[in-house]
Formats: sequence, C-alpha cells, structure tokens
Amino acid sequence: MATYAAPIPQVSAHKVDREQRGFISWLTTTDHKKIGIMYMVTTFIFFIMGGTEALMMRLQLGEPENTLIAPRVYNELFTMHGTTMIFLFVVPMMAGLANYFLPLMIGARDMAFPRLNALSYWLLLAGGLVFYASIFWGPPEAGWVSYPPLSEIAFSPSGGQDAWIFLIHLTGISSILGAMNFYATIANMRCRGMSWGRLPLFVWTILVYSVLIIFAMPVIAGAVTMLLTDRHFGTHFFDPAMGGSALLWQNLFWFFGHPEVYIMVLPGFGIVSEILPVFAKKPIFGYKAIAASSVAIAFLGFLVWAHHMFTTPTPIVVLIFVMLSSFLIAVPTGVKIFNWIGTLWEGSIEFKTPLLFSAGFIALFLIGGISGVFLAVFPVDWQLNESYFVVAHIHFVLMGGAVFTIFAAIYYWFPKITGRMLNETLGKASFWVMFWGFLATFLIQHVIGLDGMPRRVYEYANVGNLGLYNLISTVGAFILGFGILLTIINVARSVKHGAIAGPDPWKANTLEWFTTSPPPVNNFDVIPRVRSAEPLKDYRLEIEKATAPRVPVPAGSGADSESGHLGA
Repeated sequence: MATYAAPIPQVSAHKVDREQRGFISWLTTTDHKKIGIMYMVTTFIFFIMGGTEALMMRLQLGEPENTLIAPRVYNELFTMHGTTMIFLFVVPMMAGLANYFLPLMIGARDMAFPRLNALSYWLLLAGGLVFYASIFWGPPEAGWVSYPPLSEIAFSPSGGQDAWIFLIHLTGISSILGAMNFYATIANMRCRGMSWGRLPLFVWTILVYSVLIIFAMPVIAGAVTMLLTDRHFGTHFFDPAMGGSALLWQNLFWFFGHPEVYIMVLPGFGIVSEILPVFAKKPIFGYKAIAASSVAIAFLGFLVWAHHMFTTPTPIVVLIFVMLSSFLIAVPTGVKIFNWIGTLWEGSIEFKTPLLFSAGFIALFLIGGISGVFLAVFPVDWQLNESYFVVAHIHFVLMGGAVFTIFAAIYYWFPKITGRMLNETLGKASFWVMFWGFLATFLIQHVIGLDGMPRRVYEYANVGNLGLYNLISTVGAFILGFGILLTIINVARSVKHGAIAGPDPWKANTLEWFTTSPPPVNNFDVIPRVRSAEPLKDYRLEIEKATAPRVPVPAGSGADSESGHLGA
C-alpha cells in the first residue's frame, strides 16, 4: 500500500538520536518542539495571571465609588496586567507556536541555531520571574507604558519600576534572538521545492514578525536604558526641568509600540490564513495578496507611531500626515479580510472549533479596525483619547485579534502536539461563551468612553448610566473568563483521554501534518519535497491516483486496456 513518502523518495541520511526523557531533558533540551511547548505552557500561565489581574480591576469598577481595592493596588494591577498580556503572553506565545511549527512547516529538522533557541526561552522565563518577584518589594505602578514623570524615581521609588525595566530588557533580548533564529531558519532551511511563492502563510507572517522585532525592539531597549540611568545615575533624558523631554519617551516608546501591535497580530493573521482553507475545503483566496499585504503592513507600521500622540503639542501638518498614513494602513488589512471572506465564500465549510475561533476573530478584529479609523481622525482622537473608547478599541484589536487566533491555533494544532483530539462540544461551548462574554465586556466600553469616563481611573462618580454600563462590562469579563476556563478543562482532559488524532485529522495542506502526531525528534524520516503551496493536498491526490481501483473494460471499446482509463 502506498504511504505519504511514496511520491518523494528523497531519504535523508540524518542521524536520529534517541529521544531523551524525564525532567532534566526539558531543562537541557534544544529540540524546537519541546522549547515550543515550554513557551506555550509558560506564557499561558502568565495569561491566567494577567487575566486574574483584569478580573480584580473589573470588580473594583463594577460599581461607582467602590472601595474594594486601594488606588495604589489598582495602579499596580493595571501595570502588571498590561505588561503581562503584551510582553509575557501574546508576543512569546506567537514565538512558541513558531518554535514548534515553523521547522515542520518548511520541512526542516530543527531551528537554525538550537542552543540560541533554548537561550531565548530561558531569557523570557527570567524576565517574567524578575517582574513578578517585584510583588515582594512593591510592584510597578506607572502603567504598562511607564510615561515619565510617573516612572521617574521621585514618583516610583520602589524597585518594581526597575523590575519592569529589566523585564523589557530580558524579554527584548529573548525576542531579538528568537527573531534572528526564525529569519535564518526560513531563509536557509526550507526543504526542496519550497520557494518563496510556496511558503505557508503562517511562515510568511513569522518572517515579517521577525523583521519587525529586529528593528523595533532595540528602540525600546534604548528607551528603558535611558529611564534606568535617569532613575539611578543622575541623567535627565526625560526631565524637562533639567533640559530633558517627556515627549522623547513617548516618541521612543510608540516607535516601538505601534509595530508591536503588528508583532502581536500578524502571526494571528497567518494562523487564520492556514485554518480557513482547511475547513472551507478550498484553496486560500489570493495567496500572493495576503503575503504581500503582510509586508505592506510591516512597512507602514513604522510610519504611524505618532497617532498615539495626537494630544501632544505636535504641528498640524505632522498630524495630517500621520492621520493619512493611519488610513492607508487599513488597506492591506482590508485586503486580508476580503481574501478570508473570499476563501469561505461557496466553500464546503466544516464548522469545527478552529474555524469558529477564526471566524470570531474576523468579526471582532473588524470592529476594532473600524473604531481605529475613528481614532485616526485627530480631532476625534482629541475628544476620545483618554476615554474608555480607547480601552475598548485596544482590546478588540489585541484580544479579538491575537487571543482568539491563539485559541484557534490551540484547537487546530493540539492534535499534532499531543496526538489527541480536543473535545468538540467543550470547544464550541468555550468559543460561544468567550465570544459573547467578550462582546459584553468590551463593546459597551465604547459607550462608556463616549459618555465621558476617563481610562486609567480606579473609581468614578455615579453619573448617568455609568454604573450600569460598568456592571455589564464586569459581568461580561467573568463570562469571558469562564469561557477560557472551559478550554483549560478541555486541554487538561484531552491530553490523556482525548480521541487518537492520527497524523492528519483535518485533511490539511501544510507539511506539519506529513509526519506523525506528535512528531519524532528528527521531524521527518523522509525529507519532504514541495511542488505547490499545498503540498499535503498534492500527496493525497497522488496517493488516490496510485490506489484507485482499475476498472475492467470490454475489448474493442476504445479504452486503454493497460491503464483501465478511457482513451482520448
């Protein structure tokens, strides 16, 4: 009987070492798959911690003039929540997914620099531990953007702000090393036949993600170094009274911060671009347009950082340029959305949990994009900048755009990682509870902002319907948290008791499904050869042809008696 390897008799002479087992093997591993799993487990733990901090803040805001949480504690929760979700969950979780699947998707046996890959993970863990150790001497309270003078020593004398600085350094170095590794792996280790025009779209987005990190991370590293010297070594980079400028911090931070938005969401775009064609049972619509739009987003992302600074004293001509650039960046994003809809259009759609999370992402990210267009009009931004409208927008973009795609990836790739299927009933329940909980939490925050409630406050007056709106948002947050809990239960149950997945349970298109579930240490016993952007579909077609039953035909009927097929 034919096997997947039949069409590609290109056997590698690579020596396969015996797989190491036990706790020590995880501490010393350089296997990209184990490192990817450690990334994913570690960052999900931080996600639970950041989500718990968010629920505590929502409890405080659930009613007007609440005294449940002290002002300083609220500021600490606010700082740790935002920092955790961005620097310890979304960005490294995408790195974890890339660690596990990028070599498999391009037909490689490992990352280009395995030891550097391991170092990237341990630096991330060190950064998270240093940051959360600050709870013993006073967590940071200057907000996750740490604007001076709030982050200067006079306002934040505790070591928590220094821990925040060290977190940025450690996770930044981790991200840069990982990005260089991803870039080198993609550029040099693709299997035979995998040209740039046949690269999986998830790999395309990781390539762009890596370039963004390499250019953006050194900027924030320089900024936090200047802040550290301001705090402890007598410099005055951000002190206007001594010739410095607080706006310098904002420019440096947002020159990193806006590309960081796309560092977080671009891999999610790639995940959705892999999932939709599998469950629509048709090729991705506009492969080249989706790949090119990712590159365009990366370029434009470096031009529009000042739209986070519309309320600063900036010349009108600069504001107009930034506003038009912000409108322009919506174009490549719109190209992706129309291509995803085109992929689903008239497809034989199979409504599995990964597809539901992907479709939910499209809906939520579209709402976040539309609210972003409003905020890109600088006179509108002048009115809404410091309101809860911005809180709603950033959560629709980042949680709707990144977290929902991460959950789609969990349900899609869990069978490959563990060899077990997640429970579909629990998965669909988790999606719907998360989806409606998310809308209840954040959709109404647009109204809260339009009614004038400022963001970054721990209490508010009982004016109009603010109390009711915030109560709805708080209840929605706990519904959202319950939906996430359902997925955690699903994963914990399915690791040991889920249905056996097999190598390719979804009938997918990319090379990670070519090998066993979970993959062996060497990834592939036979090095794959690629002939199109959907190599696994090509292999299945060849196997079907090779195993198709021969139909006997009567003599003299005009058929080819050797092949059993009708003649021309």
